[in-house]
Amino acid sequence: MKAIRCETYGPPEKVVRITEVPTPSPKEHEILIKVHATTVNDYDWSLVRGKPYLYRIFFGLFKPKHGLGMELSGTIAALGAKATKFKIGDAVMGDTADFGFGSFAEYISINEKAVVQKPQALSFEEAAAIPHASCLALQALRELGKINEGQKVLINGGGGGVGTIGLQIAKLYNCEVTGVDSQEKLAMMTSLGFDHVLDYKKVNFTKAGERYDLILDCRSNKASLSYLKALNPTGRYVSIGGKPFNLIGLLLWGKLVPLFSSKRLKILALKSNIGLEYICDLLAQQKIRCQIDGPYPLEDAGRLIQYFGDAKHKGKIVMTTNP
Repeated sequence: MKAIRCETYGPPEKVVRITEVPTPSPKEHEILIKVHATTVNDYDWSLVRGKPYLYRIFFGLFKPKHGLGMELSGTIAALGAKATKFKIGDAVMGDTADFGFGSFAEYISINEKAVVQKPQALSFEEAAAIPHASCLALQALRELGKINEGQKVLINGGGGGVGTIGLQIAKLYNCEVTGVDSQEKLAMMTSLGFDHVLDYKKVNFTKAGERYDLILDCRSNKASLSYLKALNPTGRYVSIGGKPFNLIGLLLWGKLVPLFSSKRLKILALKSNIGLEYICDLLAQQKIRCQIDGPYPLEDAGRLIQYFGDAKHKGKIVMTTNP
């Protein structure tokens, strides 16, 4: 089968390559999935470069020890001896990170708990695009952000996969939503429904004077205490990721801020695929929709990982094994 491999750290377009490898056989509790679509995530961007360097404790000190890809849709091709959740031919989808990686391939063998049934209403491209980003957005806004009707919400990184879904979830609560991203994405963001859009190169939202009830941050690239200036007196800030140094600062200040303020600084620890059924229902009812960048052929993985790292993508980058 064809699989995308990265055997050394470096620039994505130089170190990511397509190769032929044996099709895996499922172990007892595993299923073999024929991958129809997969996506590019921050995990892939970090793994290929081995940066931030602290992540090499997990990725491998000198070269990557994990496969690329952690999100997919596909069909069941074979079952392990004790796999009982699905039957051959079932269409599935999911964020596999809790059980393993390697979805940049024609087939992947993984624990049956890593995926859920794909609704018939969703295409394989849509099904691959939503598990990771939509669960990040949902859990950040609902669980940590405690989103309420009519709030003022800001999404930093509003033009990416999490941001575009986050906007639509916020709109279900009739919120006024401001999106921050690059100039090239602002027109697309306005067409999706953002009430206000800001070019991050021209406007620092922490210094612009506006106050928000809830901030969803997909970048977390500013000093931790600066976010307090952009929050209303009982406002909440939720980060879904960023550079380790920034996250450590947020973690520390998140413990200290409640001692002198009603504002809150939170970091989301994602629970994979939790809330995915709710998101699928919203998609099936056409209450929200996927913003897909692509689909592209799997062979373009190296270029697309760089494209993701350059933050030029609009919505979720999707690749298919059979374009």
